[in-house]
Amino acid sequence: MITFMRRLASTWVAKALFVLLVLSFAVWGIEDVVRNFGRDTAVARVGDQRIEAEEAQNAARREMSRIARQLGNRFEPNEAIRRAVAAGALENLIGERAMLAEAQRMGVVAPEEMVRETVFAIPGLRTPDGRFSREILAQVLRSNELTEPQFLSLIKGDLLRQQLLGAVRAGAAAPDAMTAPQLVWQTERRIADVVLLPFSAAPEPEAPTEAQLQRFLENNPQRFSTPEFRQISIAVLSAETLAAEIAVSEEEIKQAFDARHGQYDRPERRQIRQVVLADEARARDVAQLWQSGADWETVEAAATAAGGQAMALPMGDKASQPIPALADAAFAALPQSVTDPVQSPFGWHVIGIEAVEPAQIFTIDQLRDQLRRDVAKDRALDLAYERGNKVEDALAGGMTLAEAAPRFGLVLVNATLDPGGRSPANEAVALPVAADQRNAVLRAIFAQDQGAAPRLQEFGDAFAAIEVTGITPSQLRPFAEVEQDLRRAVIAEARRRFTETRAAGLLAAQRGGKTLVEAAQEMGLVSTRTAPFGRDPAQGSPVPAELLPPLFEAKRGEATMAEIRGGFAVASVADILRLDPTTDPLGMGRVRVQIEQAVGDDLEQQFQAALRVRANVRINERLLEQVTGR
Repeated sequence: MITFMRRLASTWVAKALFVLLVLSFAVWGIEDVVRNFGRDTAVARVGDQRIEAEEAQNAARREMSRIARQLGNRFEPNEAIRRAVAAGALENLIGERAMLAEAQRMGVVAPEEMVRETVFAIPGLRTPDGRFSREILAQVLRSNELTEPQFLSLIKGDLLRQQLLGAVRAGAAAPDAMTAPQLVWQTERRIADVVLLPFSAAPEPEAPTEAQLQRFLENNPQRFSTPEFRQISIAVLSAETLAAEIAVSEEEIKQAFDARHGQYDRPERRQIRQVVLADEARARDVAQLWQSGADWETVEAAATAAGGQAMALPMGDKASQPIPALADAAFAALPQSVTDPVQSPFGWHVIGIEAVEPAQIFTIDQLRDQLRRDVAKDRALDLAYERGNKVEDALAGGMTLAEAAPRFGLVLVNATLDPGGRSPANEAVALPVAADQRNAVLRAIFAQDQGAAPRLQEFGDAFAAIEVTGITPSQLRPFAEVEQDLRRAVIAEARRRFTETRAAGLLAAQRGGKTLVEAAQEMGLVSTRTAPFGRDPAQGSPVPAELLPPLFEAKRGEATMAEIRGGFAVASVADILRLDPTTDPLGMGRVRVQIEQAVGDDLEQQFQAALRVRANVRINERLLEQVTGR
């Protein structure tokens, strides 16, 4: 048989068949090359530069990882978020290419020495003694899925961008003609006359008839219906569960301490009070008064009389102080002391040190258990992604959740629940996810179609696959069961209508020529004149938050009304207090910085948009769909 085969192989027919076989395998083996020949594989072109789909996908994956690390359990990625992040990552790549092209056109460069110095100056890449650490750099590169050339390219691009954008932002200016009105607007205070009309003060309405109850039930069926219940299976793969499988070595703990101890250390923090005056001589007078033992109220009064300002600042570290000279003075002073006047662009500052929280520096022994948990969790996240791909493949191949759970270490729960996560017995259903992800999981459960194939979704540090096996629709509860709730609802609605009518009558009387105080007295209501208040309800306004926007739109003497919690409120503007901006140089400086920052942002956006147009950006929509859809 072997001899026969050898003879057959030597014939011209066999040789021709062999050539055809080789050619066919060659074509199959380079299928992608043949298929893609002549086709554009760039997802975008910026001038003559190409952005390949793989590069865009890698950038999108890095951005997703960065957001997940930054937000932790608060991050709830879904398909729309993934698409938005991928599209944003591509836009960043386009912006970088356009900026690089402009830098080359203008001859702007970032020398290698500058790149090197910038890398060495990054605080996160230094050891506790201030030395640059290549080990920490390697760890950062691994966690961000970057090679060293890619990292250096990012640094170089950032330096070029800083030079270009710095020149653009240098043109941002905020003249007094713009700053003063903004400061006046921000600091404006108002005084109002307010009348509160609570629902509880309305008279007891007549008992509703059965016909009224039936009509209210027909108009508000959702308030008196059972919730929709869903029968579900949910399988969860979490980093927390996988972390128990991971052993962390002492060397890994040491590396983590070198890289992260700054996250746990806390610098010294101080609570300070300061007085700001335009004149040095007056500032010295206030400093002497304060240093002699005067209390804060006396110092405040003296500062105001001298045309200055006195303010208490929250507890903060040195880096939180915006003016270096003041930060140096405040953190060089002794506790419970008062400094001599210190000059800044805003005037002369006298600083009092109210309280000091010493710096807290942790040792590796103190952080060992925490670092072990952190490292295990980080590695568990990588393991979860890796195992999640296997689970996805298994589910796509037809494996059920019940089969996949024990095979891949998923926690499986079968339950019946409503949109609030409660069972038909009105008990909270335990779900194997973090508490801050519970609502996101419930939304996903009630967004999924019954019978849809389960697939893994990200919920913080966990992956969950959901299967809806049954739905019990919402149903209107029997009249006899909800009759008492109906009576309470109808009575409450009658009280609300009465209160609203009375508030509207009060407002009409005020607009008819009477003051709000007079109109309230005639209706037997009590009006209250408030202390001055600002626009921000977080500042402890004496006016209900619902009234603030309309009151700051009204003129002096005008009135408005709004529904508030538990009733209605009617208010009239009694007075408007506006600051003279020349008396507040510190405020002018603060607002000027805000405006210049906003103007700089606008200039930067316009510059980048112009660069995008100049670069003639072309996007391959078909490939973009592949990038954003993965």
